[in-house]
Order: sequence, then structure tokens, then C-alpha cells
Amino acid sequence: MRMILFMVIIFLAACSSDAASSPTQAGSKAKSTQTDKTATTKSTMKLKIRMNDTTFTATFEDNSSAKALVEFLQQGEMTLDMHDYGSFEKVADLPKSFPRNDKQIDTDAGDIILYQGNSITIYYDKNSWNFTRLGKIDNVNKARLKQILGEGNATVTFSIK
Repeated sequence: MRMILFMVIIFLAACSSDAASSPTQAGSKAKSTQTDKTATTKSTMKLKIRMNDTTFTATFEDNSSAKALVEFLQQGEMTLDMHDYGSFEKVADLPKSFPRNDKQIDTDAGDIILYQGNSITIYYDKNSWNFTRLGKIDNVNKARLKQILGEGNATVTFSIK
């Protein structure tokens, strides 16, 4: 009888030990999967830029300004009449102000810049100033970008891909 009682106690102790560890492992796995999914979503989200008959994608910068732009564009696309400035950029006023993360940077063709929190700029040449980088157009060079943007004003539509 003692032997049976002893075996029942050991059996119950083993079962409660397994049950106690299972939720922690399952919770840990679920949390890891959720984190991986969030990271994947962020890394795959792209800015879609349509200029004339050409569409580009751009990779977002990792800052609060770019995140605010993403949130804004999730409500719908934004079409702007961009003006040429200094023969190295196209610039337009934004419909609202965005948080700034200004720092001294050198721009290059394809950089998408937030200027003073309320203007967006697409660079097709170099510049240096205190700016907030929002992103960079993927796989484009200066000559191709300038050809597409053309002389004078350009109508550009921004959306999320």
C-alpha cells in the first residue's frame, strides 16, 4: 500500500512539473513568433513613389519621422506638385508637419528628405545640410532620376507598398 501511495505521489509531482513548464515554453514561443512577425512586417514595408509614368520603391529610414509618414500614408496616398529647387532637388509642402530628426548629412540621388518638418524633398544630386532622412529610393542613379523627374515641376504620388 505504501508503495502504491509513493508511486502516485511521484506520478502527480511529475505531471504538475510538466504542466507548470508548458505554458512558459508556449508563451515564450508565441512571443518570439510575434516579435519575428513584427520585424518582418517593418522590414518589408516600402514607400511607393509614382513620378510621371514610372514607379519606384524606397526603403524607409528607421526614425520617428519615417514612422509618422507611414502612419499618415496608411490613411491613403498623397499626391504633391513638386517644384525644382537649385537644379538638384524637387520639393513640396506637406499637408501637415511631421516630427524632425535633423542631423548634418550629405544627400545623394534618391534620398527622400523631410525639411523643417513640413516639406518633402527628393534629391537627384548632392547637398549637405541639417535634414531628416525619411528614406532612399531603391536601385536608381542620378541620371535616371533626373530624366524621370524632368525639368520644372513634377507631380509625385507617395503611398505604402
